[in-house]
Amino acid sequence: MEDEAVREIILKELPALVMRDSQIRDWVWRLIHDYAPSREETENRFDRALAELRAMREESERKWEENVRQWRENERKWEENVRQWRENERKWEENERKWEENERKWEENVRQWRENERKWEENQRQIRVLMAKIEQSDRRIERTLGALGARWGLSSEVAFRNALRGILEESFGVNVEHVEYRDESGEVFGRPDQVELDVIIRNGQMLVCELKSSASRSDVYIFERKVRSYEKRVGRKAERLLLISPMVEEKGKATAAALGIEVYSDAEDVVP
Repeated sequence: MEDEAVREIILKELPALVMRDSQIRDWVWRLIHDYAPSREETENRFDRALAELRAMREESERKWEENVRQWRENERKWEENVRQWRENERKWEENERKWEENERKWEENVRQWRENERKWEENQRQIRVLMAKIEQSDRRIERTLGALGARWGLSSEVAFRNALRGILEESFGVNVEHVEYRDESGEVFGRPDQVELDVIIRNGQMLVCELKSSASRSDVYIFERKVRSYEKRVGRKAERLLLISPMVEEKGKATAAALGIEVYSDAEDVVP
């Protein structure tokens, strides 16, 4: 018989044989006992399985709690990162606002600086124009005063000369002569020019007088050269050289003293 047929007969007849025949029942029990685990073994295996399941559940719960804790920690970190990001965003916006404000102020300062520079340049230009006008006015005033001074000096010299001539001739009986001649040799001025002197004759003495509104050191030297030139011209030496001026430089006075010229700058200095 084939194995499949035998298997079908066993499955069909064995349950009834086990119920009717005790020997077959014992044989089946021994056969099952040899190949199947005992109750104790089964219980032990079951306990171990339960223990393993319990351990697996506890491990799963521990891992779940750990995962929950980690998730919450990550959630907290995420919220902290979000808060930090928002704070950084706020700071960035604040910094950007300040930067724009500073940039606006910088542009305003640059504009103000350029405006001030323009005003300063305009002020400098106006100052230069004003200074030019002042210098022009100063030169004009200086020329005017110089011309007035020159005219006043000449007028004063002429007036004083005429007054001196009248006083000396009428009150003291002396002869006052205003001498003018041309120095062709240029002895006095270094080139041919006109020479003017006032000559006073008293009791046969010749006094040569120079009347100046003001006298410097160079004026003293010129006066001395005029006298020497006139002396050569008339062949006579002057007894006294008189320089009369209300303003004589100190160096001019010292030079006059060295050359033997009498200087009178005050009425009390005059000696008859």
